[in-house]
Amino acid sequence: MTITKIKAAALRLFALKGYEATPLSEIAKEVGIKTPSLYAHFKGKEDLFLAIFEDVIQEHFDHVTELATLIAEMSVHDKLYTILQDACQTYLLSEESITFLKRAMLFPPESLQQELQRRFPQSEAALSEVLRDIFEKGMREGIIRHVQVEELLASFYCLLDGTFIQQHYYARTDFERRIQSIWRLYWQGIIVQHQE
Repeated sequence: MTITKIKAAALRLFALKGYEATPLSEIAKEVGIKTPSLYAHFKGKEDLFLAIFEDVIQEHFDHVTELATLIAEMSVHDKLYTILQDACQTYLLSEESITFLKRAMLFPPESLQQELQRRFPQSEAALSEVLRDIFEKGMREGIIRHVQVEELLASFYCLLDGTFIQQHYYARTDFERRIQSIWRLYWQGIIVQHQE
């Protein structure tokens, strides 16, 4: 139970303030324990930060698994569009987790930058598998143009990342209009011409 409380407090504070501005003493205070007690569970701040990073990756995996079940019977178009819409709502993570992940990847602790870059692709593995299946199905059915699946994956991740950034720049109604336009152009770009 203490480990769960420590991680919850650390996730909130790391997401809110970042790694450098969050001392272990503040995490311990929020949990209601003395700072040395943290070392009974974690080697130090880096260890705690990486444990939370792994939890966020697991949360992402669990959400993708649920989403894959939800979209299983949908058309290729609807599967991709549902993933995009879901990502626009949550980026497949809770609000605190995505804030933590965004800070970790955009402003990583210098001492952990290489380790985070090494571990981050794991967070995309489950979604990549789902997307790969969708793209391959689309090509088999003559819906999606025959191109390298890795190129389709890269383009879809750019779409997700771009929409994630866009939602911070625009009001919700403007953002939703932009997403409709972006999706329409993206879909037209990857499908076989006679599908239009």
